[in-house]
Amino acid sequence: MNKSPSDRLAEILAQKEVELQRLTPHESALRSLALRRNDFRPFRNTLFQPGSTTIIAEVKKASPSAGVLMENFNPVDQAREYERGGASALSILTDERFFQGHLNYLKDVRQQVELPILRKDFIISELQVYETVIAGADAILLIVAALEDEQMRRLFELSKTFQLDVLVEVHDMAEMDRALDLGADIIGINNRNLKTFEVDLGTTEALAPEIPNDCLGITESGIRRVEDVRFCREQGIDCFLIGETLMRSGQPAEVLREFLAG
Repeated sequence: MNKSPSDRLAEILAQKEVELQRLTPHESALRSLALRRNDFRPFRNTLFQPGSTTIIAEVKKASPSAGVLMENFNPVDQAREYERGGASALSILTDERFFQGHLNYLKDVRQQVELPILRKDFIISELQVYETVIAGADAILLIVAALEDEQMRRLFELSKTFQLDVLVEVHDMAEMDRALDLGADIIGINNRNLKTFEVDLGTTEALAPEIPNDCLGITESGIRRVEDVRFCREQGIDCFLIGETLMRSGQPAEVLREFLAG
């Protein structure tokens, strides 16, 4: 029997709790290592260019909904193609069990590509924040649907303390209100409905007007054509996180150039 999306999210979060058990004994050492880092690349400032299209290109081998996106997957080669195509930043999936990612992908890409990097994962603990800093990410993802308010604020403030930019992801108006109450300065609107897995750019149309002018708004999921880019820009969104379309294209640099010119 297929799991419902809500069950899937719960399963993913339960797996994160299991993974955290291996990190817990090393909390002090991880925090100490994270405090030593001082080579951050500007994620938000690079992307926040009102009036100009900017793209976060995602390195993603697979997902629970789409399966494997690229059989001969090489994260460094893919990231280089994105850089060549004009991406402003990278998003790298590090979840192993559900997305076939790995934290080492982020580390390897960091050494070969100059773009700022977002760690894309399900962050629920301070330990993961330390881990993210050590791995070389410049930004971290917090998913409103996966966090309670107090937990989210604690992770948000800790990430900022450790010099990470924070992308706060929302799916509906209630989550948007929570992100705004948090004081998020980067808000990602995910067009994928967590209850149905359906993608609808109408989500961006509905939520984009709520994003303050001094906040970086990003649209995520469902950007497949130049027309999609144009539609979202008409809603006031200039920054796009694009993964599946680029991973499946076979010519990611060329597709990126088309999107940027659109």
